[in-house]
Amino acid sequence: MAREATAGPAARPLTILTEPRRLESGRFWRRFRRERKAFVGLALVLILAVISIFGPLLAPYDPDADDFGLFNPPSIEHPMGTDSFGRDLFSRVIIGTRVSFAVGILAAVSAMVVGVLLGMLAGYYLGWVDSIISRCIDLLWAFPVIILAVGMVAVFGAGFRNVVIAIAIAFLDDFARIVRAEMLRLREEDYTLAARSLGARDRRIMFRHILPNMGAPIIVQITFAVGLGILAESTLTFLGLGINPTTPTWGQALNEGRDFIRQAWWISVFPGLAIVFTVLGLNLFGDGLRDALDVRSVRDA
Repeated sequence: MAREATAGPAARPLTILTEPRRLESGRFWRRFRRERKAFVGLALVLILAVISIFGPLLAPYDPDADDFGLFNPPSIEHPMGTDSFGRDLFSRVIIGTRVSFAVGILAAVSAMVVGVLLGMLAGYYLGWVDSIISRCIDLLWAFPVIILAVGMVAVFGAGFRNVVIAIAIAFLDDFARIVRAEMLRLREEDYTLAARSLGARDRRIMFRHILPNMGAPIIVQITFAVGLGILAESTLTFLGLGINPTTPTWGQALNEGRDFIRQAWWISVFPGLAIVFTVLGLNLFGDGLRDALDVRSVRDA
């Protein structure tokens, strides 16, 4: 965006830039194409996203049907075998993809919204605002993510909504710290000072000029947060503090199979592999995206 000011009828327009130069889209795509790990991660994420959306259509059996026989090993009829209740594990893993993705995405987006807002306020106003917010963030940072999530679910109860809220609160400090650090740097940039000198309000400066220029670290962080959210949900459900036990989830399958790991290894192995490949895909994609969005990189070929 640019503002023009003239000193008189014959004066030439004076252009004051209020936004920095961003990474051009062409250069971004050149960098992104070089990141093979990003393509591998993106392929895994897209496959799992399609499975989560069309899960009920892709599942060969009713995930709650329990008439297939107990502990049947993997076969052509049941690619992942059956569990201790005689249910088709392949169908339950497919349906569980939607639940895990929903928890991970909702928790990551909620953490991003709150964390970005707190980080922007702390980094822009400084003073007592920064002190209060930073001390609260430091308090959250002092607790391990899983311990904090377990404590919150234990207090407020299990269930889909409470699990999402607990994971979001456990992860919002990461967003707040990243955004605060970016705000401390961007608030002193020339385009920010120019907008302030032109009389722009604080809210406009923060959301119109500064926030778009910290999009790269936020986008990268949310990809990692989704993967960590899926992992946290599986951990909580494995501990019996997650979603309703009747809902097919990967963590629930792990919890059900731990007592039969020698007798029926497939009950725990296949849901565990689903978690591994999902988190791996998100991390690879986020890592490659970070490298492609890094404007300080000298690899511009």
